This record gives sequence, C-alpha cells and structure tokens, in this order.
Amino acid sequence: KMVDPTLAEMGKNLNEAMKMLEDNQRKAEEENEKKYARKDIPGPLQGSGQDMVSILQLVQNLMHGEEEEETSQSYRLQNVGEQGHMALLGHSLAAYISVLDRDRLRKLTTRILSDTTLWLCRLFRYENGSAYYHEDDREGLLKICRLVIHTRYDDYTIEGFNVLCSKQPVIYISSAARTGLGQALCNQLGLPLSCMCRVPCNTMFGSQHQMDVALLDRVIKEDVESGKLPLLLVANAGTPGAGHTDKLGRLKELCEQYNMWLHVEGVNLATLALGYVSSSVLAATKCDSMTLTLGSWLGLPAVPAVTLYRHEDPSLSLAAGLTSSQPVEKLRALPLWLSLQYLGHDGIVERIKHASQLSQRLLENLKNLDFIKTSVQKIYIFFFKVEDELSSPVVVFKFFQEYSNRDQTSHAAQASTIQHPIISNERHIYDTFNQWLGEQLAQLVPASGVDVVELEDEGTCVRFSPLMTSAVLGTEIQDIDQLVDCLKMKIPVLTSTLQLREEFEQEVRRTVGLLYIEDLGWPGLGVVRYNYHSDEKNDDKQEKELEKINTELLKKLNELESDLTFSLGPEFGGQKNCVYIGMVTEDLDVSELVETIAATGREIEENSRLLENMTEVVRKGIQEAQLQLQKANEERLLEEGLLRQIPVVGSVLNWFSPFQASPKGRTFNLTAGSLESTESTYVSKAQGTGTTPPPTPTSSLAKQRLPGQKAFKRSLRSSDGFSETSSISHCDDLEKMDQRPPALFPSQEQGPLETEKPEEQKEVAQTNTEDTHSDRSPPDCAKGEEQASER
Repeated sequence: KMVDPTLAEMGKNLNEAMKMLEDNQRKAEEENEKKYARKDIPGPLQGSGQDMVSILQLVQNLMHGEEEEETSQSYRLQNVGEQGHMALLGHSLAAYISVLDRDRLRKLTTRILSDTTLWLCRLFRYENGSAYYHEDDREGLLKICRLVIHTRYDDYTIEGFNVLCSKQPVIYISSAARTGLGQALCNQLGLPLSCMCRVPCNTMFGSQHQMDVALLDRVIKEDVESGKLPLLLVANAGTPGAGHTDKLGRLKELCEQYNMWLHVEGVNLATLALGYVSSSVLAATKCDSMTLTLGSWLGLPAVPAVTLYRHEDPSLSLAAGLTSSQPVEKLRALPLWLSLQYLGHDGIVERIKHASQLSQRLLENLKNLDFIKTSVQKIYIFFFKVEDELSSPVVVFKFFQEYSNRDQTSHAAQASTIQHPIISNERHIYDTFNQWLGEQLAQLVPASGVDVVELEDEGTCVRFSPLMTSAVLGTEIQDIDQLVDCLKMKIPVLTSTLQLREEFEQEVRRTVGLLYIEDLGWPGLGVVRYNYHSDEKNDDKQEKELEKINTELLKKLNELESDLTFSLGPEFGGQKNCVYIGMVTEDLDVSELVETIAATGREIEENSRLLENMTEVVRKGIQEAQLQLQKANEERLLEEGLLRQIPVVGSVLNWFSPFQASPKGRTFNLTAGSLESTESTYVSKAQGTGTTPPPTPTSSLAKQRLPGQKAFKRSLRSSDGFSETSSISHCDDLEKMDQRPPALFPSQEQGPLETEKPEEQKEVAQTNTEDTHSDRSPPDCAKGEEQASER
C-alpha cells in the first residue's frame, strides 16, 4: 500500500494525461473547431485560468497539428510503452522530490545516483567508474575535455587561458566522427580551431571508416616536436555513418605512450551488455571515458545520456562540472533510475539482443539475395559491415552495377580514357538512385527505420541501425522480411531505368524539336524539354510560350494510359519548363515514348500558333467583310434604280413591278483565313465545308495496341531474346487486326493485296513457315510487325 497520497495522485494523473494525449480519435466537431482555432497565434493569458483537461486538450491539438490534414501520410509518434511512462514519471517525481528538506533530499539523491551508476558500470563492463548525466550527448565530452585541461595544466584554475598559450593543447578526432563535433568543442572551450586535429581514416589497409593509427602516431610526434601538448583522443565504437569500430586496443596503447586521454562513443557500445562481445568493442572497457545514449537504445523518452569516466581527484571533477554539490542536479538520473528498475537486467539485455538479431536477419537476407544478371553486367546490392559481423548491429548497403569478367577489361580500358567529370557524373547518378531507394524503403516499411546516409568513399547508401530505431518503432522480424521483399521489387526497376537512361538520351538528341536536359539529381529515366522556335525577339514572351507548351505537354502525357509518371520535377532545384520522367520497367519502348512526346509537342505548338493568329485573322476578315458588304449595297442601289428608293413611289413601283435580286452574302473560312461568297450555299441549299484543315500530327511509331495494353509497352525480353510464343501470337494479332476488309468477294479482297504488295505477302508466308519449322522467330516476328505497321 502506497503511504504518500501525493505519489498515488501523481501516478493517476500521469496515466490519465498519457491516455488523453495518446488518443488520436477525435470527433468531427472537434476537428471543425480546430480548423478555425488560432493555435499558432499567441494570445493573452486568461484571468480565470483553465482546468487540467482543457490544458491537456490544447497540448493534444498542438501535438497533432494540421500536418495530418495537409499531408496524406499520418505522423508516426514514438511508441511510448510502460517503460516510457516510468521515464516520464521520473520527471514529475523530480519536481516533487525537489521540495523535500535538504537532508532528505541529499540522502535520496545520493542513493539514486549511486544505484544508477553501479548498475550501468556493471551492465557495460566498466569497473570503478563514475557517471555524469547530461541532456545533450555532446555535453559529456565537453566536461571530459575540461577535466583533462585541469589535469594537464596545473595552474589553469588560477591563470586560465594564459597557461594554454605556453603550450597549445591538441584534441584529435576521427574524420568519420559526427559532423561539427570538433567545432562545437572549440566554441564551448574557447579554443581556436587550430587546436582540433582531424585524423584521416585508412586508405590502403583495413576499413576505410577506421582511424589510421600509423598516421595518427606520426601526427602526434610532429605536434610534440613543435611544442604542442596532445590532450585527448576521441575514438568511435561505431561510426555515425557506417557503424565501424576503431582499433581501440592500439589507440589505447598510443594514448598511454603520449599520456593522452582516450574517450570512446558510438552505438556499438551497447553490445557490451551482451553475453558475447567482440574483442574490438571489448577494448572500450579499458578507455578513460565513454558516452552511452540509453534513450534510443532502449526506447526510453526523455532520459539523459550518460558519460562513464575514471578519475581519482574528485576536486578536479567538481571543477570540470562532472559532479555537483547541488542535490537537485543529481535528480537528472531519476528517470533513468526508474526505467532501469522497470526493465531489469534481463529486459535491457533482451532489447539490445533483439536489435542485433534484426541486424543479423537483414544481413543474411542480403547475402542470399539473388543477383540480377544481364548479358553485359550484373546489378546487385552491395553491403558492408565491420570485419567482425557480431561487433556492429549496423548494416549499410547500396545499389550499383558490376561488369562481368568478359567486359571488365574493356570497361577498365574505357575508364582509363574517361575524364574525371564523367566519373563523378556516374557516381552522382548512383547517389541519386540510392537516395530514391532509401526513401522508397522507408515509406513502404516505416517500421524498419531505414534511412539514407552519405559516406565519403561509398557515396549515398541505405543504413539500417536497429539500436537507434527498433525500440522506438517496435521493429520485428516480419518487418525485416517485408523490407527484403520490397528491396527485391525495387531492384528490377532500378536496373531497367539505369539501362534505358542512355538510350533515352540518344533518342531525344536525335529527335527534332526535343532538348535533353541533363539532371543528375533526378531519380528517373530523364528530363526532356520541347523546344519552341519563334521569331519573336521578346524573351519574356517566348519564355511564357515555352512554359505554356511544356505545361500542356505534361498534362497530355499524364492523360495517356501508361505506367509512367510525368511531373514538373522536384519542388526546389529542378529545371524550369521541363517534363521529368520517373522510374520505368524493362518493357518500355523508348522510341515510341520519345516520338509521342515530340508529336504531342508539335500538335500543341501548332494549336497554340493557330489561336495566336486567330484574333488577327478574324479582325482582318471583319474589316474586309464590311468593305465588301458596303460595295454590295452600292451595287444593289444601282440595280434597283433611284425611284425605288423614294418611300411612297418605291412601294408602289415594287407592287406593280417587283424587283428580283439574288441574296448575296459572305462566309468567313477560319481555316483558310479568307472570305467566300454564299452564292453556292443558296444554290445548293447546303453549307459548304471549305478548305480541308491540315491533319493533326501523330506519332509515326505509334503501335496498334491490343485491348487492355498500356502505352509505351513492348514485348518482354528474356536473357536470350524474345519469347517465341508471345512474339508469334503478337504478330498474328497484328496481322488479324490489319486484314479486316469485307469478306463478300474473296477474289476482290485478295486481288489488290497481291498486285500492290506481293513481296510482303511472300515474306509473311516465309515468316509463318519459318516460325513453325525453325528457331528464328524473333527476327521474323520483327519483320511481321514492320509489315503490319506499313499496311
């Protein structure tokens, strides 16, 4: 039974508040009221105050803002379970405990701090360590730097920066470290950027994401000879990008040699809690300090990061800010203290083990992924990890092509003559495709937590780091299997698009009226623009007309029944007045696609010019019609005579002797732009058709499609050629569709065909014979298709 009623009420209120905030089902009336509520505009503080329910409702509305209404994808909140409620309860308890009297507060905070430190040191194999709890994960390293400065410079507390001028300190970090880490340390410590030394990674031997130990040794010797003081080395047990671990054992020996402090950070430190730990990560237990980010590893919200360190002088730790004499500062560990007790040792190990199993599952599936081979090269997924697969739960993979042994020598010879810009363009294309692949996988399987990472040597890659995401998203084994299935579906699309890009570029460059736009950042077939040729010298008018034609062209292409996606390109950074074509499949007919784009553009251009000239043509036609009508009235007056124009006399004269005159009029032909007489209309009692308008331009390569067949499709091509059955049946269907004259007179039906194209019928007969008696069906089917299109 709980003695303190305040704690019981606090737990009850927390449960009610979390239940209300996590309830995403809102009524229609509340949504309508929320549309017109001014949530983002600060307002005056109400004098009467509000109850807790109203305030929580306001918080809920702010959390679930209008993003869900504006976008079709729902915003995914962190999966806050019971252990998350314990962490949130810790913040409420910290505020409540802070009002206790000083003696009770000191006793309670000392117990909380000592328990949490002891548990973490035993859990992560770090003996005789102290702990510093901080909100920013870089703050722990900052305090360690201050501790090392106080330790190495005896008079630093008294003289300050004057001591540093005599012997400049140097902090060494890896080039694979977090972006901006060195600059942030220098800014907080008040040191110049020259005190920060970035150590390159291996280039010849070992992982390209590990620090080059031999080069570091030479750099430290040069700094010592120049009068500098090597202060601290920041190593990685799991780099932020690829998850690789530095050679911590050799780095520790190097630090002991030059009396340097070794600090280790990285996601692979979580594996220290497992039963089996690789030797490369186990060496981190001998370092001077390490930073642990338990919040993401265990799925705990709002828990502090922890920096474990070993130091014998508590006064220097107090001066550096690693320890505090204020009991309230020690309450930072309270949320973590509650969460660790709730999970227990087995629960913590199980979560980390589950993340490692997810990584191993994906790694095995990638190894078993069948290669997609073609006649020239093979496209596959390349993945890489640390040298020991169990030492890192991070899997990084990318899409690229590898040439076969037969073409590898020719490709190498060709690459030797290629300039650097072309090589960089090829890498840029692969980066774009892998960026698209990572975004598609993250969208299709959001529970997997995959993201896109930029690596210096490998370029853009897809990364799966379950320790950072699985506990939060609730990733399971079936999510990994679904991820692999989606990956298998996307590989053929990437392969086909990559192979057809060059063919599409060549077709566009050969087609008159189209301009190929090279956009290496577009993940798709390519970018094309219809060129508008005009004699206008006004650039603004020509630019508007170009935009109008290409916009209408995009609209016409999207109206076609096809599997392709046409768009205006990315919202930012794309080319203007262009048509962007997305990913394609292997059955795309590039020639038909390019010819359709060109023909549709010409049609739109001619219609646009006709509309432009319409106003001028109509105006001139009206003026000419007025002049001719005025002339016709004068001629009518001469024919009728002067007496017929007198009011009374004219009526009497017309009664005795009626005047017979044929009606004369004018019709305006918009197509020809000329005036024509209406005499033929009154004589024949029918409206004349006038000049026949010019035919609408159509694609010369447009193929006759079967019912249900979409545009820009061609017969699927296997590894050896076309399928004989499908090719022959497709040829027969085309011939049947072409030969549709009436069957009443067979002799008349066959006569013209025999006289006009006897050679074609002979070839078709040979084709049918060879189809049934030989294996030369693909070329014969191509002839049949050409003959059918000619007929």
